[in-house]
Amino acid sequence: NAIGTGVADDKSTYPYVTEMIRFYLDEEPILKNVPTWQCSKPADLSHVLANLGELVVKETQGSGGYGMLVGPAASKAEIEDFRARLIARPQAYIAQPTLCLSTCPTFVETGIAPRHIDLRPFVLSGREVRLVPGGLTRVALREGSLVVNSSQGGGTKDTWVVEDLKNAE
Repeated sequence: NAIGTGVADDKSTYPYVTEMIRFYLDEEPILKNVPTWQCSKPADLSHVLANLGELVVKETQGSGGYGMLVGPAASKAEIEDFRARLIARPQAYIAQPTLCLSTCPTFVETGIAPRHIDLRPFVLSGREVRLVPGGLTRVALREGSLVVNSSQGGGTKDTWVVEDLKNAE
């Protein structure tokens, strides 16, 4: 990663992705961005506080799955703890709906079992911007977990892309 690209990892930029694509690429986004509430905005904070049990709340400067709440999997005590954190420092958090991640058969201690995954595609930027075949598939190794970060017990899986060589350029 080039110096300065870490700004894209700051979760406070998530709500602006659509506008950044339009500004920097002069294009309409192909994919929709995940709805993101900025807790620093009073109306967004009010929505988040009213729906904590349904949302995923993340620290804007956090990484690796630290400092987050997965509302549907959280206890009442964890939700109330996060409510206090949000009220004390709303500018430090964003919230998003809980996404339904795909599952993939995964070899775990008890055998083969479904585990949630997400795919991080690789994009090369130079004279052209290219999406390359493959990527990093992250897997939540704990049963039922939606947290795929390796620092939180997640792992990775090989990602294969089957290409039709007859029609390749």
